[in-house]
Amino acid sequence: MAGHGHNGKGAKMKTKVKAIVIHPKDTVATALEQLKTGVEVIVTIDDRAEKIRLVSDIPMGHKFALLDMEKGAAVIKYGEAIGQSTAKITRGEYVHVHNVVSPAHTHEGGLS
Repeated sequence: MAGHGHNGKGAKMKTKVKAIVIHPKDTVATALEQLKTGVEVIVTIDDRAEKIRLVSDIPMGHKFALLDMEKGAAVIKYGEAIGQSTAKITRGEYVHVHNVVSPAHTHEGGLS
């Protein structure tokens, strides 16, 4: 019987996806909308849902940390290192040019 009702199994449908994790190895998620400090965001990593409370505002399309990272840690997106942290980054914190340097900028003189 086709219909539009819910039988309880569709309960997760009412939660709007606000951020995505692209690869299981990623240490950052990408915000799909403007997110505010204190908001709890649920991200799916592999098949498990993880709840992260944001500790800073995250602009749409920008990244936030999935875990605490020490200074010098690889920042991973798409399963690949996209940069290195220049300071300690806390889970739920905005990850951008103020606390990450890209690989192209980690070597004097740029690419050869």
